[in-house]
Amino acid sequence: MDPSRAQSIDDLRRMAERRLPRAMFDFIDGGAEDELTLRANREAFERLRLRPRVLVDVSRPDTGAELLGAQAPLPLAVSPTGMSGVAWPKAELEIARAAAKRGIPYTLATPATSSIEELAHEVGDKLGGRLWFQLYVMRHPEILEKLVARALTAGYEALVVTVDLAAGGKRERDPRNGLAMPLRPNRRNVADLLSHPGWLAQMAIKGFPRFANLLDLVDARARPGGIVAFVASEIDSGFDYAKLVRLRERWPKKLVVKGVQRGDDAERVVASGADAIVVSNHGGRQLDGARASLDALPEVVQAVGGRIPVLVDSGVRRGSDIVKARLLGAQAAMIGRATLYGAAVAGEAGADRALAILGEEFQRTMQLCGARSVAELTPDLLSAFVPSA
Repeated sequence: MDPSRAQSIDDLRRMAERRLPRAMFDFIDGGAEDELTLRANREAFERLRLRPRVLVDVSRPDTGAELLGAQAPLPLAVSPTGMSGVAWPKAELEIARAAAKRGIPYTLATPATSSIEELAHEVGDKLGGRLWFQLYVMRHPEILEKLVARALTAGYEALVVTVDLAAGGKRERDPRNGLAMPLRPNRRNVADLLSHPGWLAQMAIKGFPRFANLLDLVDARARPGGIVAFVASEIDSGFDYAKLVRLRERWPKKLVVKGVQRGDDAERVVASGADAIVVSNHGGRQLDGARASLDALPEVVQAVGGRIPVLVDSGVRRGSDIVKARLLGAQAAMIGRATLYGAAVAGEAGADRALAILGEEFQRTMQLCGARSVAELTPDLLSAFVPSA
């Protein structure tokens, strides 16, 4: 498929849906339970209206912005997406390369199909990419310590600790499709897989995806049910404020806390010494019925009071969404599915197309709003904002 034909992220989504087996597409595309929060994330951006200025010279707009203490060409970063290799072999590496070439930070997930060290070498060392590592908090201290030490040794700029994963979300599309990891043909998925010979051949040649960062840990702690059961059993449901403070003490670089949706929680994160917050509901994949991230953003921004940067993810599909996030106080927006849809279509080229679309839309929206720079994206460009209940 030719990603250059895509004019929007939704175009890339439709192309990915055609290329991938149903189980793989649904794993990427789906949310928890009735998918109320998944839909709410998009609806929140769609409700928000702009109030543009005119009679401003916007012939040379400056889209650059500070992002976690360094300059970036856009107020944008790539969120972690676990097990992305179901979309394309080593999709994390493909997306990270595309992001690095455009100067956009990339966040590697703990349950990635490319390892911490591989990404650091191929993207950090070779391309000078900005790399962040997303940490799933594990209940065994030695596992947690090893992941943190590996990210530090490999030179990752930031540790992004996910705090909204006290229990795994109930994503009902996956069991309905018979999806399991490691992938095993069964009565539910064999026809689906065979109807997508291009994807199947690619996986057969390149190898089916594995949790690259956890393989040695699984060997040491084998459990019935394979690696997915292992990861689920290792998530620390007791991770609390005291453990966050201890993690802060062990990590000497930027510490970002992802998954905050309340002002009082934001206050505690600031007190912990964290360097940034990501307002997120995990893309609608965890607690169904949680409010949209964009709806939660103003409360968190107000509580933080400018002491540390606030970022937001979940539901970003347009460059105008990045503008709206800025207008509500976010330093930057983060994307997960957008670049993953692109990678599912054509690897690095597809991910690059997703980033190009968002960058072009962001610049165009700035110009049409009468903003010559990101600093001029001020709240007066918003029409009335009414969060959902």
